[in-house]
Formats: sequence, structure tokens, C-alpha cells
Amino acid sequence: MANQRFPWSRTFLLGFGFLGISIIWPIFNQYIPIFLQAGNPEFEARLLAEGREIPDIVGFGLAPALAMFIMTWDNILNMFIAPWAGAKSDRTWNRLGRRKGWILLGAPIALLAFVFIPVAQTLLAIMAFILVTNFGMALFRSPTVAWLGDLFDAENRSKANGVINLMGGVGGLLAYFGGGMLFNALGRNAPFFAGAAATIVALVTVLIFVREPRQIAAEEKENNRGGVLDNIKILFANPNKSGLFVLLSILFWFMAFNALETGLSSFAVFTLGMKAGTASIYIGTMTISFILFAVPAGFFGTRYGRAPVIRIGLIGLVLLTLLGYFIIQGAVTLILVLVLAGAAWALVNVNSLPLVYDHGDERRIGAYTGLYYFSSQLAAILGPTLGGVLVDALGNQYRWLWLFGTVFMALALWSMTGVKRGEAKAA
Repeated sequence: MANQRFPWSRTFLLGFGFLGISIIWPIFNQYIPIFLQAGNPEFEARLLAEGREIPDIVGFGLAPALAMFIMTWDNILNMFIAPWAGAKSDRTWNRLGRRKGWILLGAPIALLAFVFIPVAQTLLAIMAFILVTNFGMALFRSPTVAWLGDLFDAENRSKANGVINLMGGVGGLLAYFGGGMLFNALGRNAPFFAGAAATIVALVTVLIFVREPRQIAAEEKENNRGGVLDNIKILFANPNKSGLFVLLSILFWFMAFNALETGLSSFAVFTLGMKAGTASIYIGTMTISFILFAVPAGFFGTRYGRAPVIRIGLIGLVLLTLLGYFIIQGAVTLILVLVLAGAAWALVNVNSLPLVYDHGDERRIGAYTGLYYFSSQLAAILGPTLGGVLVDALGNQYRWLWLFGTVFMALALWSMTGVKRGEAKAA
């Protein structure tokens, strides 16, 4: 495959799967924390004292720590289901292929529950819909991502992941900007219904046009008897600990990213006094810069090595999260920091999954995809939970999340010094 032309058309078609997934999460993370916390008297008192607008949103008035913890329940499920589904899909083969059946199983469950989240009338109901949504997403997310390993060899994965993340960025852009405008114009239900419809269109495109390589079915299906625990044992047994440092780095940078992503809308609404829909549009500017840098980040990873490019991105994110704590007071400074952070995040995120594959077994792509999601989902539990506790402990002030991000991005940068593979020559 190294001597063939890069399959651009196939890569963009595959990107529709990521586009569909990437529409759901921004809507989920943007509005649900606001629904959970709106009506909290401490937020309202601070906004009035600072002369800012109180959001006109009906919510459950929860404290930040509890709200952020509820936002991690889906990730608790995901941490176990996504690795299992990824490894199981390695050993699945039927007339649809390895991965498509998992999309057909999980997507209807996820999207049906997703559209009921904004209409939930009780805390118990919204928690139930959150759990069911994420159960369905967990069933097909890892198998869908595993296509990157199925359809591209090691040399082309950073480049392909750049295109795929570009498509995911387009999905995020639709969610942030389209969802924000719909929320302001039509109310809380509109982003969820529109997001579900767009996701259906994207996933149907993938199911129709992506062709899985049948030639890997026979031999690899026989060899793929190990699961996630087997692969973790292999990483620990290997004298070269680079693979473990990769997963540790992923844990740290996603702890920072998920805490900020989950709390950013709350920071904009409850600290800066923005409208929820307007906050979504401003936060979407990070996605624009991510889209612009996604493909170049893949090329940089291929040309200069995935690990060095990731380190450069982490240095930028450490500086920007620290800067964000001190300078963000309104829309202009928020947009400035987010646009620069989107470019740095592209360097990290686009090259992270190919870096995991560099340390894995080509016969167990789904299982190693599961390891990636195990680490990232554990981070998605720890990051928002610890961030929420920090916000609660320091006077319900979401600005502290920026320093939280600084600390864990710095830890990720330290951990990446132990990664010895993923250099340009390894590609």
C-alpha cells in the first residue's frame, strides 16, 4: 500500500462515520451540564452581583461536582463497553463485515434516547436517557474507529486520521454553530432533534459506501483470541514501556481536555453570563481551527514523527490553558484562546490513535482501539469529576478549570518523554 496513491475518496467516505459521532458529543457536552445546573442560586447570585445576565433555562439546580459527576456516568459505561466491543468486533465477520453490524446495533439505541434528553422532566429521567444514549454509542464507537487500522497501513494512518478528524471537526462545527442557532431560535429540543437526524444521514452514508477488506477475515479472526486484558498484559510484560507511557499520556491530556470540554459551557454561561446558544457558537470557533489544522497535523506526524508533533501540541496547550485562567473575561479573549487551542489540540489528537497502533499488534486493531478508548474514557471519568470537585471547593467558580487543564496537560507532556516510538522513522 505504501507504493499506491493515497485513497482520498475512501478516507472522506470513512470520515462520515466520525462526522456522525462528532455531532452528538458537542451537543451532549454543551447543553446537558447547563440543564443540570440551571437554577442553582449561587450561580444566579454571582451573576447578579457582577451585573451579568441570568440564563433563562429551566434546570435542576445541581452543584457543579454532582453535575460533572453525572456527566461521567456515560464514560463509566464506555470504559468497559467500548474496549469489549472493539475486541469483539475483531472476531466478528458476516456478510456486512466486521464493524457495520455494531453500527446497526448501537446507533438506533443511542439516537432514540438522545432525543428524549431535553424533554426529561425529572432528574432520574434525564440520567436514564444519558446512560442509554451512551450505552448505544459505546457499542459502535470503537468498532467504527477501528476502521482506521483496517483500511490503512501504518505509514498512512496519521494522514488518514487527519482527514477523518477534519470530517469529525465538520460534525462538531455543525453541532456548535447549528446547535447554538437552533437553541436560540427554537429552544432546547431543536439541537438534539437536528443532531440525531444529521447523525443518521452520516452513518447511512458510511454503511452504504465503505467496503471492508475481506482478505483480513480468515487468518486474523483465528489469531484474534485475546481481549483488552491480554493486550494490557502484553504492554506490561514488554521491556520497552513506551506503550504504557502512551496510554498514560492519553489519560492525562484527556483528563484536561474533558474537564474543560464538559465545563466550558458552564464557564461561559455561569461565569461570563453568556446565553447558552451564543456560548455554543463561540466555543465552536475552536472547532474551526481544529478543522483547519487536522490534515496538516496528520502530514506533520507522518513527516516528522507522531511523538514529537504531539509534544509540540502539548507545549502549546499548557501555555494556552494557563493564559486562559488569567485573561478570559469576555467573548473576544475566549475566542482568542480557543482558536489557538484548537490548532494545538489538532497536533495532539490527530496523531494519538496512530501512535497507539505503533505500539500494538496489527492483528488486534480493534482491541488496541479499545485500549485507546479505555484510557480516554477513564480520563473522561476522572477529569470532569475531579474538576467539578475543584470548582465546588473553590466557591463554584469555573475559572479554576483552566488551571486544572494546565496541570494535566503538563503531566501529559512529562509522560510523553517516556515514549520512544512514533518517530518519523517508525512510520
